[in-house]
Amino acid sequence: MTSPESLPLSLAPMASREALLGVLDDLLQPAAFKDYGPNGLQVEGRPEVHKLVTGVTASLALIDAAIEAGADAILVHHGLFWRGQDGRVTGWMKQRLSRLLAHEINLFAYHLPLDAHPTLGNNAQLARVLGIELMPPEQGRFGDQSLGFLGHHPACTAQALAEQVQVALGRDVILVAEPGRSVQRVALCTGGAQSYFEAAIAAGADVFITGEISEPQAHYARECGVAYIACGHHASERYGAPAVGAAVAGQLGLKHQFIDIPNPA
Repeated sequence: MTSPESLPLSLAPMASREALLGVLDDLLQPAAFKDYGPNGLQVEGRPEVHKLVTGVTASLALIDAAIEAGADAILVHHGLFWRGQDGRVTGWMKQRLSRLLAHEINLFAYHLPLDAHPTLGNNAQLARVLGIELMPPEQGRFGDQSLGFLGHHPACTAQALAEQVQVALGRDVILVAEPGRSVQRVALCTGGAQSYFEAAIAAGADVFITGEISEPQAHYARECGVAYIACGHHASERYGAPAVGAAVAGQLGLKHQFIDIPNPA
């Protein structure tokens, strides 16, 4: 049986832009979240979609790579538009928009909804990569809008877990903890979720895994005895978009390609 990936683009199955948006909205339920910017279709491109490219951020590098890959649509976690942003189309914004519009590429972006999906989202997929067994949603959520996830990891030390995260994600991590501290109950929230640390402590976590750390969290970790692992904003959020992209592409019969643009942050 011929797969969509092996067909010439002109012969590959297609879906309308509206059908793709509908499937994404049904899956990710953006209306359930109070977010920092608009979720869904951010830039309108051609009405028919044959190939979907997924990535973390709608950077110029990703847009150019998607053009090279023959994409009709891009799905990202970090879109172009954010609350409180300067609305002028100059500089980097002009460059990104001009590329998308010139090549008629649809840009879809889902921020918090992509973090929160119980199986395909950034948190769930990071837990899968790290071998963390998540608790059921009714007991296993914490923090604002229940975006934090709770789970269990086979008994190990903070140092051993930090080393495992480092190997799995392919980058250095920051560990704030006594290296030999036993950690089993894991709280995680990908990206820039350092403000969720106090909620993770209140939820009984032994260790909190997120992308970033700010100055106060190091003190909280030492004073409360809860380990803190910062593994990189980008590195922690590389898994949700391709998981969602593969699922919707499979449902609609589209070609799909994940393109990772390295980012040290």
